[in-house]
Amino acid sequence: MSSGRSGLLVAGTCTRIVLTPVVIGLVLGGADTAAAIVFAVGAATDWVDGRLARRWEVTSRLGAFLDTTADKLLVSGALVALVAVDRVSPWFAMVIIGRELVLLGLRAAVASEGRHLEASLLGKWKATVQFVAILLAIVRPDVTIGGAFLDQWAIAFAAFVTAWSGVDYLIRFWSVLRSS
Repeated sequence: MSSGRSGLLVAGTCTRIVLTPVVIGLVLGGADTAAAIVFAVGAATDWVDGRLARRWEVTSRLGAFLDTTADKLLVSGALVALVAVDRVSPWFAMVIIGRELVLLGLRAAVASEGRHLEASLLGKWKATVQFVAILLAIVRPDVTIGGAFLDQWAIAFAAFVTAWSGVDYLIRFWSVLRSS
């Protein structure tokens, strides 16, 4: 039964990977509603995968790697498309994507020490905030606050939480980076 459950979780992860270019194409094509639906489905698979993996106690290093990679692809792909259609500041996209790249390197350094970098609660909140902010940027509700659209504030907040989460991981695993 464990093999079937693992396969279901991998299918959810692969769904995010496959949906990434679809989201990009829909955003670039101006099909905002369809892009939002596809992105929301991809984001929902992350939540479902995580919940089921914990409930079924089915985890593996490969699964954890694929899961985080799928999340990073979906978020990065959507952000690049949103920058291209002038919905997201390139600066905020760079903060978010840059943090993801730094964490990939940190995971490799931690793994080389025979350790595992577990997702923190802040890291999980970061993913949720990113998904919500990107979804808002795709649909761009006609709500302005202080001269900026709601989604622009949400992306700025997502960039802040993302940077904070990255700094938190770097502080917690600084000893690994300092070791010879």
